Amino acid sequence: MNVKQVVVRQLQMELKAPFTTSFGTFTTRDFLLVEVIDEDGVSGWGESVAFHSPWYNEETVKTNLHMLEDYLIPLILAAPLHHPDEVDARFAHLRKNNMAKSAIEGAIWDLYARRQGLPLARALGGTREEIEVGISIGIQSNVDHLLHLIDQAVTDGYRRIKVKIAPGWDIEVLRDVRRRFPDVPLMADANSAYTLADLDRLALLDEFNLTMVEQPLASDDIVDHAQLQRRLQTPVCLDESLHSVEDVRKAIELGSCRVVNIKIGRVGGLTAAKRIHDLCAAHNIPVWCGGMLESGVGRAHNIAITALSNFTLPGDTAASARYWERDLIDPEVTVENGIIRIPEAPGLGYEVNRRQVEAYTVASKVYRA
Repeated sequence: MNVKQVVVRQLQMELKAPFTTSFGTFTTRDFLLVEVIDEDGVSGWGESVAFHSPWYNEETVKTNLHMLEDYLIPLILAAPLHHPDEVDARFAHLRKNNMAKSAIEGAIWDLYARRQGLPLARALGGTREEIEVGISIGIQSNVDHLLHLIDQAVTDGYRRIKVKIAPGWDIEVLRDVRRRFPDVPLMADANSAYTLADLDRLALLDEFNLTMVEQPLASDDIVDHAQLQRRLQTPVCLDESLHSVEDVRKAIELGSCRVVNIKIGRVGGLTAAKRIHDLCAAHNIPVWCGGMLESGVGRAHNIAITALSNFTLPGDTAASARYWERDLIDPEVTVENGIIRIPEAPGLGYEVNRRQVEAYTVASKVYRA
């Protein structure tokens, strides 16, 4: 693959409904779309999942722009690539900035799969023809509205419900949910809203037969989570704490979690995601794919990685129509009875709708070799 041109577009898409977590409420999604174009004019597409502000981690749209323009794009344009795994090695001397790295690495993976005539899922080694998906529901203004949204999701066939929690919106809320939905696969996501001082309260989660509690403690912690996991029967799942294969290895050795959430952007790309998947499989740790309010491009990457065999828990890759009036891809991602079919077309398996991309673009820049 001889990449001759990279186009970085900054997009802004309005969510169909506000999405609230313990660290903020989102009504619009500002993000970067990366297109790599080779010497034959074939394109590959990737998406940065960094937010406008550093709520989730230290990266932002602006820092990703800086990293792409000043460091990552020049490295991609400097020499041909034989395989996307080489991107990870080419970027290895640059610390962190995983979301920026992932955005362009994902585009290279898409380009590679298109050139090989393979669906991205197959190029990654995926074997599934379909995947189970769940849904993530943010903190609501009242419990009745939350119960209504869960009822809607269950009716739509989603295979797992994730409810955001925070101090003041946790035990009593989950108790109400369980009264109404005693058998629905349910998990709670805290987005680092608690500390070990909340240990007794977090221990009450065992009452609800949760699939897992996700990232209850600090976003940079794996030590205190081990203490918490020893106290809980409920499996602890780590998200924000895990940025690399080494982080995951240490967390497994410490006993910090029994489940791992793999987000492609958080770990630095599809190659890193595959390695984490393989490590977890070797230790019988189930994995699932988390969501970052992606457009259809990022959503397609999530679908592809979830085709790997150890993604045994439903991910957060809901249908496009849940978030957007009109997504960026054709066809849009659809869910039928909690199932997404893995697309069979080469690359992402979906075509990027350039007219829709332009409609949402607020700025763009072209970089040439």
